[in-house]
Amino acid sequence: MRTAPTILHLDMDAFYASAEQASKPSLRGKAVVVGGLGPRGVVATASYEARVFGVHSAMPMAQARRRAPNAAYLVPRFGLYREISEQVMGLLRALSPLVEPLSLDEAFVDLAAGGAAWDETSARLTGAKLRADIRAVTGLTGSVGLAASKMLAKIASEQAKPDGLVLIEPGTERALLGPMTVRTLPGVGPATGDHLRRAGITTVEELAEAGEDELVRLLGKAHGHALFAMALAHDERPVVAEREAKSVSVEDTYDVDIHDRVRVGLEVQRLAERCVERLRRAGLSGRTIVLKVRRYDFSTLTRSETLRGPTDDPGVVREAAARLLEGVDTTGGVRLLGVGVSGLADYTQEDLFAQAQAAAVGEPAAEEPAAEEPAEPAAVAEEAVPAERRWPSGHDVRHAEYGHGWVQGSGLGRVTVRFETPWSGPGRVRTFRTDDPRLEPADPLPLVERGPDDAEGLPPGSGPSAPEAGTAGPGPSVSGAGTRDPGASVSGAGPTAP
Repeated sequence: MRTAPTILHLDMDAFYASAEQASKPSLRGKAVVVGGLGPRGVVATASYEARVFGVHSAMPMAQARRRAPNAAYLVPRFGLYREISEQVMGLLRALSPLVEPLSLDEAFVDLAAGGAAWDETSARLTGAKLRADIRAVTGLTGSVGLAASKMLAKIASEQAKPDGLVLIEPGTERALLGPMTVRTLPGVGPATGDHLRRAGITTVEELAEAGEDELVRLLGKAHGHALFAMALAHDERPVVAEREAKSVSVEDTYDVDIHDRVRVGLEVQRLAERCVERLRRAGLSGRTIVLKVRRYDFSTLTRSETLRGPTDDPGVVREAAARLLEGVDTTGGVRLLGVGVSGLADYTQEDLFAQAQAAAVGEPAAEEPAAEEPAEPAAVAEEAVPAERRWPSGHDVRHAEYGHGWVQGSGLGRVTVRFETPWSGPGRVRTFRTDDPRLEPADPLPLVERGPDDAEGLPPGSGPSAPEAGTAGPGPSVSGAGTRDPGASVSGAGPTAP
């Protein structure tokens, strides 16, 4: 076991919510919740201001709204979060070849493997520089933990939150762990925690005092040995460089169960398209198409079909998903649908579409055009379902006259927009008809203002001097107490009279 604290754990502070606050000057310092829409949605992240009211991740959205009715509730913008995550991961990979991402906002780094640290002093300096670089590049904050093992580094980063750095000095590990709850250790979930509690073991110190034999008797050989070692602050798990993805999938949960079979089919087609988009962005293809259906009674069914070779053709994935749906009974209603692709590869088989269709319907490959035919009508029918354009709360828009802004709320044929940018002060609010031709969806703006040399890449009217962007000049700095809002609208910011 290494003795120098050269394992680094980075955890971005309230990542989704912090990104939203940095992007929207009017929300800085306010309660923000990011998560799913509707009564079945759940909180993805809550800002520190929202956590004061008892709102936390994985909480049902309806419960969060009762606890913090005046918070801003926003739909996640995963494209923006992924972009920021890539910037952060790039900084980590500059430190070491051994970077183990755990999610978009969390990763382990073996600093010794990259020569970035070899003792306490160098590790602390590297951690401090990393935090400064993250703030400079993204405008956000992250908490850093440094220790001699992954387990301890993660514990250190939790102690550092928000926006801090904690280094656990070698030789102090046992004293630090002793009074902590057993749930602190990796692999101790609710079930294991309850089992240990019934045996009179609630802290890490009591776990160590129980002895290895007793833990093996209580938890089994593998789990007992591992847990006893961790209780003694021994964690030999190496930092493993990023593993290749095993599958790519998308899924949607619906506020109201879908009973119409045609609508279910259209949703599956739409999910298949989104899944292929993710595949192509990752430069991947796959052989196995998977359909996931959760019915009205919460029973979940999965069906899969393996093709002759890997593909990233949307027609192949659509048709395979449609065939899988034919074998699923949806008469009672559907609450969740998902489409995934596994058996990933970094190449495609060009003639797979014809082969897959021929194999599925028992017809010659000449029938390929007929198989593609339903794709266009299906897409048109899907677009015709909503009566008005959808404007998700928190998402970016651009107006021909007023410039860049974001959706505060929509409904009853109206959409309310606040016009501001990450670099302006709080902006003005205006309300439009949802079908206003001057208003259109827009891409997120970078959180850190670009210099003059980079201004060419910004859309028209999106710079710091955009009309109606509020007070000129940079907004207040973003602290580590960012927030994440998963609601359908910003409370108190609904549509107003135009």
